[in-house]
Amino acid sequence: MSFGQQGGPQSQWDPWKPNSQQPWNGADDGRTPDWAALAEASETRNKRRKLLFIVGGALATAAIGTAVAMAVVSANGGDEASTTSSLPATADIPSQSATDPSFAPTSAPPPLDPKDFVSSKNKDTAPLSAEILFPGTQLTMGETVYKKGATADTKKCASAANANGTLGKILTANGCTLVMRVSYMKDGVAVTVGVAVFDTEAQAKKAKGQADNKSVIASLSGDGVKAFCNAAVCRTTTNSYGRYAYFTTAGFLNGKNVTEKSTKVESIGNDLAEFAFRQIRRRGQAQASAAAAG
Repeated sequence: MSFGQQGGPQSQWDPWKPNSQQPWNGADDGRTPDWAALAEASETRNKRRKLLFIVGGALATAAIGTAVAMAVVSANGGDEASTTSSLPATADIPSQSATDPSFAPTSAPPPLDPKDFVSSKNKDTAPLSAEILFPGTQLTMGETVYKKGATADTKKCASAANANGTLGKILTANGCTLVMRVSYMKDGVAVTVGVAVFDTEAQAKKAKGQADNKSVIASLSGDGVKAFCNAAVCRTTTNSYGRYAYFTTAGFLNGKNVTEKSTKVESIGNDLAEFAFRQIRRRGQAQASAAAAG
């Protein structure tokens, strides 16, 4: 018995297609499928599919990386643009000085000048006398101690000057209002300091400028100091500070004349002239301090 071929088109057999049928006929041509070739073809297809998957995956990865890089660049660029655009213009940025607290410049007032307070009667108003200007019973200058003698004040300025000299007229002519005198002694030498007071510094300077070697303050004796320089040659000095002119007369208590070799007389006379200057300046300092405190 044999089977004849049925009508209709012959079906195509595909070993990789489901439900496909191998062509079959009743006649046996004696050939069998080439299973080796089929297996080789299947392997080739599998390799192609794997290659396609690998290449496709690589391309997809590259595409994703490019997209991410572009996104990062875009994001960074956006941040920079945003940061730059958010900054104010240079003129709008406040400087440090604008934000710091500002203070008006201040400076300490200049100190009061003590000399101003002894240069005119308008400021020099503190009590004044020989005992106030030359206090105590002795004077110490460095290591030297001088014993203090008598003191005297007079408003008749010419009476405090040597009667045979020129000082009386000079004091009167320049408006002297007071003369204070004090004497000190040591080792047989005595000195009288006379301080003449004027209303202004200009008057005191003028009196000093007019004084000559005959402008002598009269020596003052008393309180342990004997009379001196009444007939003998003595050493004298003249100076001024503020509205005060001050003079010294120094000599030996035994009546000897003072010569250029009388260094002791010169030293004592210089000490007392320096002390008079210091006392007048201290008077100005005290009044300046009181004015500053008030």
